[in-house]
Amino acid sequence: MNPIQSSYLVWFDTEYTSLDLEQAHLIQVAMVITDMQGRRIAPQDQDLMTAVRLPEGCAVSDFVAKECPDLVRQARSESTPTVAEVDGMLTARLNSLLGPAPEKIKDRPILAGNTIHADWWFARRFLPRFIDRLHYRNLDVSTLKILWLDSKLGPEFDKGNTPLIQDNLDGWILPSGTKQHDALYDVMCSVAELNYYRRHFLVAGQKAPLPKQGSGVL
Repeated sequence: MNPIQSSYLVWFDTEYTSLDLEQAHLIQVAMVITDMQGRRIAPQDQDLMTAVRLPEGCAVSDFVAKECPDLVRQARSESTPTVAEVDGMLTARLNSLLGPAPEKIKDRPILAGNTIHADWWFARRFLPRFIDRLHYRNLDVSTLKILWLDSKLGPEFDKGNTPLIQDNLDGWILPSGTKQHDALYDVMCSVAELNYYRRHFLVAGQKAPLPKQGSGVL
């Protein structure tokens, strides 16, 4: 195994109680680790997804209550792991798959996902051991999404299109019963979307002529 952990991506997604990030609480997390080419470093049974127990009396938004009723019930169960226990689970899984954290932050694995700043925010608030295990940089697929849409080279990547997702997850199998607003499904969608851009956008971008210096194009 490559000892430089910064050559690995920690794909991470969270589900939470509302869009008010200052007040929201976690209700689910998922993590999958790949190399930089999006290839798993461990079998699918090593993917981690778990509900997170909500504090007693914690409210959820009407949207979350409507879209994720089963998950909300899980998050209110006393048998569901607490956020501190989930922090330990994520850190332990990272250590078991990659080994101990390198001393230098620049050598640690990189957090990846869609709109990853929101997931980083929750990890910083609630999962300190996990976030301290990671690189200071993030890989946000949303950056490529914005550039792809602006290029008008093709339609927006449809996370509801299961065949499209599966076609861009070579060798992966989408878990049965998963759907949008499920953290593990969203993680896999992010990996598939990055693969999609690699096939249809990044290669095309390498062929595009660069503006000449002094051309006035910024």
